[in-house]
Amino acid sequence: MFRISQYMQEIVRPSALMPARTPTGPVVIWNLIRRCNLACKHCYSISADYDFPGELSTTEILQVMEDLRSYGVPVLILSGGEPLLHPDILVISETAKAMGFYVGLSTNGTLINEQNIKALAKIKYNYVGISIDGIKETHDHFRRKQGAFDASMRAIHLCREHGIKVGLRFTITKDNAHELPRVLDLMESEGIDKFYLSHLNYAGRGNRNRKDDATHRITRAALDLLFDRCWNDLRRGIHHEYVTGNNDADGVYFLHWVQRNFPEKAGHIQAKLEQWGGNSSGVNVANIDNLGNVHPDTFWWHYNVGNVRDRSFSRIWKDTSDPIMAGLKQKPRNISGRCGKCQYFNICGGNTRVRALQLTGDAWAEDPACYLRDREIGLYHQDMGEDVYSTVA
Repeated sequence: MFRISQYMQEIVRPSALMPARTPTGPVVIWNLIRRCNLACKHCYSISADYDFPGELSTTEILQVMEDLRSYGVPVLILSGGEPLLHPDILVISETAKAMGFYVGLSTNGTLINEQNIKALAKIKYNYVGISIDGIKETHDHFRRKQGAFDASMRAIHLCREHGIKVGLRFTITKDNAHELPRVLDLMESEGIDKFYLSHLNYAGRGNRNRKDDATHRITRAALDLLFDRCWNDLRRGIHHEYVTGNNDADGVYFLHWVQRNFPEKAGHIQAKLEQWGGNSSGVNVANIDNLGNVHPDTFWWHYNVGNVRDRSFSRIWKDTSDPIMAGLKQKPRNISGRCGKCQYFNICGGNTRVRALQLTGDAWAEDPACYLRDREIGLYHQDMGEDVYSTVA
């Protein structure tokens, strides 16, 4: 995850470069249930509106949570499917909060209503993320349900009215990239706290629909827009969080933006970005699915590294006998192609390995979704592309 706002703040108020902090454990994104009331085009879990057999019981979930906490996991993101369809979502959430986790809820929002909002507010979620794929018709098309947009917007209003920090999640493809400016306008007009742009990852329905992935030019334009919006917010004294995920080349692209606009700050920003280090799948990010299988992150559902019914999460996560986990935990990772030759490898860490695996069969090949041009990463002799840059006013 690349926190644009955090690094923008470093331009305005640079902070000392302190020794990098080692997280006590990974952020765990937990797909508690696979059932969902929607059938979204880019769903990585390929959910549907029926009960899937073999899912972890609530008792098992609470037991695993105890192991996660003792292992030092700081953050739980409760997801699905649609997590609000889990019959014990309130019990699980309350217990997670009582254990001291930072607890996020990842939902499509359509099931948040006047009947359950007070119970949800009582949980005191640290954050609720609601997916929006565009305005009205576009969103309903992606979600394959008429009225989904209105229901999700009602959920956002209810969350804000009840003091719940809420944010928008937007997965960009060629089919909805044109809606990004309107979604950002919506964020501002509705006073929404956070915006998360997810690059399409080749997994689940996202893998089936990878031909719809935003082109590199569209991706660059989207990042330019986010950078400019974030910077203008800072200039106006408005605090919104802008975050991207699933393409760690965003950090390098941001560095180029800084070099053009604030060259005197580029060295400081580069040092901060190198300390971040980019992709952390299998290291600081983990996933547990509805059956208890553990994955390096949410887009590795085709690849299990263990099951919490057989071994504790803590034992699974430390085990590097699995070749994928060993490779992900290696520093630096041994990655070939453009990624291996990139002069900014220390910033992005080789980007997202699952895309390379899905398209080439080799998890350690270059990431095909890196949208940086050859000369932007130090491979001058191959670049023939035309660059179009934005600069801030």
